[in-house]
Amino acid sequence: MTADAARRIKGEVAYLSGQAAENAVAAHYQRAGNKQLAARWRGSVGELDLVFENETKLIFVEVKKSKSIAGAAAHLGSRQIVRLLATAQEYLGHSPDGLLTDVRFDVALVDAIGEIRVIENAIGEG
Repeated sequence: MTADAARRIKGEVAYLSGQAAENAVAAHYQRAGNKQLAARWRGSVGELDLVFENETKLIFVEVKKSKSIAGAAAHLGSRQIVRLLATAQEYLGHSPDGLLTDVRFDVALVDAIGEIRVIENAIGEG
């Protein structure tokens, strides 16, 4: 196998693993009574992994997967948070209440065995 082929396979495995983690997190939120509005929503600045709605607010969920929960948490950097907030702002531009919409930013951490740990209100402005 060539190095290029190995890189492509590794990338495909990472993509599918991330997608499986997002699907598991989506099911977790749906079981809690949240309605899924979007998955992998692409804006001009970036992507929102998952968007849900409950009775009172929109919930933006950033999903991070790694071998461990701590490793998954380490994958979220400040530049990505800035991009996430900008993308959420763009998403809200399509909402009836716009930027006045009540929102929450969660981070869902997923480890290699599929354990999910959700940190509610993990990301905020200020």
